[in-house]
Amino acid sequence: MDTHSLEHLANAHLVDWSRIDWVLLDMDGTILDLAFDNYFWLQLIPERYALARGLELEQARSELREHNLAIQHTLPWYCTDYWSQLTGLDVAMLKREVRERIRPMPGAVEFLDAVQRSGKHLWIATNAHRDSWELKLAHTGLRARFDRVVSSHDFGYPKEDLRFWEALQAAFPFDPARTLFVDDSMPVLSAAQAYGIGQVVGIRKPDSEHPGRPIPAMRSVETLGELTASVPA
Repeated sequence: MDTHSLEHLANAHLVDWSRIDWVLLDMDGTILDLAFDNYFWLQLIPERYALARGLELEQARSELREHNLAIQHTLPWYCTDYWSQLTGLDVAMLKREVRERIRPMPGAVEFLDAVQRSGKHLWIATNAHRDSWELKLAHTGLRARFDRVVSSHDFGYPKEDLRFWEALQAAFPFDPARTLFVDDSMPVLSAAQAYGIGQVVGIRKPDSEHPGRPIPAMRSVETLGELTASVPA
C-alpha cells in the first residue's frame, strides 16, 4: 500500500459523520489553492504598487508588509476595498486580470461531490470579500455545489472573532454541535472550536507549491481530498 493510501486509511475515522449535518468549509487554502493568493499578494501587488509609486520593489514590499502586520486577522486585512484605497490600485480588477491562476486544490472537487451526495448541508464560510469569492467561484464553476456562501464582511467580524459565529448562527440557524468546519488558519480554527463547533479539522498544506506545516493540538489533514473516502454514501 502506497503512502497516499495509508494517509487516507489513517484519516478514515478523523470525522464522525454520523454526528454531522452541516459541513462548513473555508475557501482560500481549503477548497481553492492558496498559491493564487500568495502570488497575488506577495508578488503581483508589490510589483504594481512599486510601479505606481516609483519605488524599488523591496521598498514597496517593506511598506506593504508593515501595513499587513498592523491589521493582520482583522476585517480590513481581508477587504479588497481597504487595500485598493491604501495602495491606489484596483485590487478587484487585478484579481480578474490574473484569474486564470485560480484553481481548486487537488482532490477538493471530489470531496465536495461526496458531501453533496451524502445529503448534508454544504456551506462556504469565508473571510474573502464579495468581489473576491464571487470571482473565484464563478471562475472555477463551484458556486452551484454550495447551499450557502457566507462572508465575514456580511457580519462585520472576521472568522477569528467569536462574534462572527454568533452572527452567522443568528442569520442562518444551524446546530454547531452537529457541524464540521475545515479551515487552514489556526486562529480561525481556534475560534470555531471555542464557539462550540462540534468537529474542527485543519488543513496543513493550503498552498500546493509549498510544503505543508503542522497544526498543533488540532485534528488535521494535508488536503480535503484525504477526507473524501470517509464521507458516507
